[in-house]
Amino acid sequence: MTNDEIRSLLLQLICDIAPEADPSSVANDADIREAFDLDSMDFANLVAAIHKHTGVNIPEIDYRKLFTLSGAVAYLEQALGRSAGEDR
Repeated sequence: MTNDEIRSLLLQLICDIAPEADPSSVANDADIREAFDLDSMDFANLVAAIHKHTGVNIPEIDYRKLFTLSGAVAYLEQALGRSAGEDR
């Protein structure tokens, strides 16, 4: 997946969890929990949805890496690259 595809997927998953969210108004370095008013359950649902759509297991210790769009995109890009490399 490209960075743009990962970002699009993240925004779609966030909008599924918080339908009132306006993804066009959020900066890449903004805390998505605050920007989209996600509580801890919403964030856990986001992590579960990411896993469902990408197959990436995200340990709780790494959750902080997903707090911004740019951080989440970078994390998933690296994780997906590792997964693709492991399949070879």
